Amino acid sequence: MTELGPIAWPPAPIRTERLVLRESEARDRAAFIELFASPEVGTYIGGPRPRAELERAMPEVPGRHPGRFVIDLDGAMIGMITLDRRDAERPGHVRPAAGEAELGYMFLPEAWGRGYAAEACAAALDWFADACPDEPVVLCTQTVNDRAMRLATKLGFTEVERFEEFGAQQWFGVRHLASPRG
Repeated sequence: MTELGPIAWPPAPIRTERLVLRESEARDRAAFIELFASPEVGTYIGGPRPRAELERAMPEVPGRHPGRFVIDLDGAMIGMITLDRRDAERPGHVRPAAGEAELGYMFLPEAWGRGYAAEACAAALDWFADACPDEPVVLCTQTVNDRAMRLATKLGFTEVERFEEFGAQQWFGVRHLASPRG
């Protein structure tokens, strides 16, 4: 993971109406394993990882990286959000030198359909806009992932291009600071 630039990490926890975006803690390890082992979560990101492999490889405090937030509901991890630099070798960029901030997220299936992803992603995007004014954020998802496509629109991302990657058609969009949010 590349650094997000001059951003102090970790930031103070970000509180929304129902959620807390915070740095990972040891108590999140089981939820991280569940997240990466879930067949439902893995549907659009290359499939689930074997639980036994995750149990062996997962550090005691997983997910401690600049740009990664644990999404906490009532004291328990329900998902995560990443704001990371998009690799210059991958297709899809809005800057000539690449390296845009890219939004990613994963939620446990029991948290789906309740608006948590929209609430948490909007809070992370607002935090990033304050920390890095005028910097665009990009998002890439498979076009067959209807939920992710709807969320991208709700968060104010607009389509830049579509391309093939990882054996599937990808939708690539950008959200500028002035983009409307719903």
